[in-house]
Amino acid sequence: MKILEVNNLCKNYGKGTTLVKALDDVSFSVEEGDFVAIVGSSGSGKSTLLHILGAVDKPTSGKVTIGGVDVFKQKDDALAVFRRRKVGLIYQFYNLIPILDVYENMTLPIMLDGKKVDEKYLKELIEILGLERRTNHLPNELSGGQQQRVSIGRALICKPDIILADEPTGNLDSKSSKDIIDLLKLSNEKYKQTIIMITHDMNLAKEANRIITLDDGKIVKDEKIK
Repeated sequence: MKILEVNNLCKNYGKGTTLVKALDDVSFSVEEGDFVAIVGSSGSGKSTLLHILGAVDKPTSGKVTIGGVDVFKQKDDALAVFRRRKVGLIYQFYNLIPILDVYENMTLPIMLDGKKVDEKYLKELIEILGLERRTNHLPNELSGGQQQRVSIGRALICKPDIILADEPTGNLDSKSSKDIIDLLKLSNEKYKQTIIMITHDMNLAKEANRIITLDDGKIVKDEKIK
């Protein structure tokens, strides 16, 4: 089943002689439970693509469908709710709330929705992430790797349709990077979570089961590797 469909996506900046096509007629789809790496050099359009898939930015033209919903046909309020419930975002620099502890940061999307936390699922996530002894710690009391684990937990807590990971290991040492990739692979295999990861590191990209390569805003290669 296709969980994501991208059709003729374009994103332009400027106009006339200053026109820059960050995305130029990009189309692809992703099956539910897939783990996709998107790679490309700086300026290739991969971060722009991720921001549009996460509904953080809007395209100049084209269509994005997630879980059967035409994302950009929604009004702003509905779009914000959709983004919170259906898309999990993992950032390079964690984006944790500094005054909230691990438990509060992980459950924030649930709290914003006014819903009850599934404590059994949360406990399972905390154990998988190795954060059992850190639930009452603030972000500044955690290592970079631990903060990224919290970020992953926050992305998973709502059981979103897709998880978008933006250079999730870019700010970590090699051991922490391996741990984070192993956790993403575990969430993909254990929870059948669909993951789309932006990375410049081909070794990390090869941990996915499909690699999409962008260059000058266009898809130049799309290959399954597992």
